[in-house]
Amino acid sequence: MTSVPARDLRQSPDECLASGEYPLTRRDLSEIAAMIYADAGIYLNETKASLVYSRLSKHIRALGLKGFRDYCQLVSSPEGAAARKEMLSHLTTNFTRFFRENHHFDHLRTEVLPALLDRARSGGRVRIWSAACSDGQEPYSIALTVLSLMPNVMDYDFRILATDIDPKILATARAGAYDATALETVSPAMRKQFFREVETGGRQKFQVDDRVKRLVTFNELNLLAQWPFKGPFDVIFCRNVVIYFDEPTQMKIWSRFAGMLAENGHLYIGHSERVSGEAKGQFDNIGITTYRYTGRHRGRGA
Repeated sequence: MTSVPARDLRQSPDECLASGEYPLTRRDLSEIAAMIYADAGIYLNETKASLVYSRLSKHIRALGLKGFRDYCQLVSSPEGAAARKEMLSHLTTNFTRFFRENHHFDHLRTEVLPALLDRARSGGRVRIWSAACSDGQEPYSIALTVLSLMPNVMDYDFRILATDIDPKILATARAGAYDATALETVSPAMRKQFFREVETGGRQKFQVDDRVKRLVTFNELNLLAQWPFKGPFDVIFCRNVVIYFDEPTQMKIWSRFAGMLAENGHLYIGHSERVSGEAKGQFDNIGITTYRYTGRHRGRGA
């Protein structure tokens, strides 16, 4: 997803860009885009007008507003803080699946985890961060990979941090209950060992086992805001997120990830993303969208 700085909108501000129950004008889109860019770094342009309309029109109706003009006034006011946060939830894309881009998990399993698990067995600390974790399928995939190699990993100092900007999607992640279709990329052996069938709201779901959930901590985090931890992390997954930021923001995020990685730590990114800016020289590209941090880390945190 993306957001539009108002300066890019140079034509008539009252031109309708998308219509239906409520017309969406260039002015409306400019204001919404500027707020989303300021809040989350997401860069929208006018090609996203239909998407913005489809995702926000139901929200406008639920709020009892007359249209996008009233909506913009609400979400830009102090009284509309909750609605503005809700707007962010509606406009962020949360597509994911278990073991998405499976080559990352193959590399993690065969090339990265053996040494990290040996360190844990020897009393060392291991930390993995799933940034922009969506509904939890990515961090749970990491946890399943770890548990398949070391079933008693919870007896050691090995933890996975999972963060996302959307509090609603984090609630789904913490619940850890998924439709059967979500488990199509999970092996039958893993489904049998780490999931159980439950009924939720009259629907059959598959609940992640507590052994998996205990390995993962979910926290709300805006990647553009201050990060309330020091690291270092041995592995960072941040996939198909940075692509939605503009170039200066992308370079800033890559540099911040470099500052959070332990020396020789690994970074997995999305299939359309490439590390850029000053951080590029601090990473070796060792596989498909797979990087090893080579710069020296300046200090270690708790």
